[in-house]
Amino acid sequence: MAFATGIPMVVPDLLYEKELEAYNGPYYQALGLQIVTLQPDEVSFAQLVKNERKPLSLPDCFALSCARRPDHVLLTGDGPLRTAAKHYGVEMYGLLWLLDGLAESGETTHSTLHEGLTKISQGPRCRLPRAEIQKRLKAWGGEG
Repeated sequence: MAFATGIPMVVPDLLYEKELEAYNGPYYQALGLQIVTLQPDEVSFAQLVKNERKPLSLPDCFALSCARRPDHVLLTGDGPLRTAAKHYGVEMYGLLWLLDGLAESGETTHSTLHEGLTKISQGPRCRLPRAEIQKRLKAWGGEG
């Protein structure tokens, strides 16, 4: 669904291998997800960030480094990664921003967004703010 927005989506190879490949990675690639390899200077920056910001995983640091590229932004809902992005001046948005964009675009129904956000919010890895989830679930109400 997110790929229907026409926004190109890329992910560093390390992040893909560690966090996505086993969780529908090939499916995301078929939808248009692009996997990129960081340049040596980008890897060095990621390692610098990892040394400075212990709560971040190396895949997080790779994503932050990749988002520093021209015409790239970071899409994350992770608090420490958002804090790091602000510190390093990296433009970022969250999953809720993406869902709001889909709602506004008409690419999907409110019912579908409601169903999807409900499933996401019930996942063990969900880090989205509960109040914002509830606001959208109420607005989307499950009707299309």
